Amino acid sequence: MTSKAKKLLERMRRSKSGWNRNDLDRLYEGFGFLISHGANHDIVKHSQYIHLRTTLPRHKFLAKGYVEIAIKLVDQVLALQEEVDDGTEK
Repeated sequence: MTSKAKKLLERMRRSKSGWNRNDLDRLYEGFGFLISHGANHDIVKHSQYIHLRTTLPRHKFLAKGYVEIAIKLVDQVLALQEEVDDGTEK
């Protein structure tokens, strides 16, 4: 995870509106997610925790629900990484 991704996450937590697809791509990629092209949407999966996944439309501007999902997934990654760091991986 990069410091730019952390700063972007904090800004998204403060305001969930007005973000575009490029912003979400940077957030996901900064926290280890891979984005692949599906038929109508792109598929976002974490490289290590493959059960963490979602879809993204290819619109330039996105509804705030997509930002909320992104924050939730990143929080799950951070929690899982913390478990690994503490030695309490499930």
